[in-house]
Amino acid sequence: MHHYEHFWLDPKFWVAVSFVLFFLLLGKKLWAAISGALDGRAATIRRQLDEASRLRSEAEEMLKSAEAERAAAAKEAEELLARAHAEAERVAAAAIAEAEGAAKRRERMALDRIAAAEASAIADVRNAAAEVAGAAARTVLAETLDASADAALVDQSLSDLPKALRAA
Repeated sequence: MHHYEHFWLDPKFWVAVSFVLFFLLLGKKLWAAISGALDGRAATIRRQLDEASRLRSEAEEMLKSAEAERAAAAKEAEELLARAHAEAERVAAAAIAEAEGAAKRRERMALDRIAAAEASAIADVRNAAAEVAGAAARTVLAETLDASADAALVDQSLSDLPKALRAA
């Protein structure tokens, strides 16, 4: 083994110095490249996280919007159902009222027909009674009146005529 007087004369010293210089010079560049790559990777991950956060907030907003739309649609469906029930009740009430009105009109028409038939029957009975009374009166007059009774009735009628005219 060889011993040198001064340490800087020893080749091992210069190998160590060159090794340290190599790592200092190249290590800076290597550290810059590695840290740049890591910083780039960190920035990419940060962008991806920000994008994921943005997408999540958009998804939450879309979910809230969809839930609000679903609630609005459910409310609108309930309102439509309530309006349909009310309309059905109104139509049913109108149909009942129309049926009752039609029944009353038919009843009134039937009562009018009955009244007309009664009036016609009464008129027929009166006409028949008048004809029978007229025939009976003719028969009675023909049997009971002779020319002298006829002349007495005419004279009495003529004498009562002025009183009847004043009374009218």
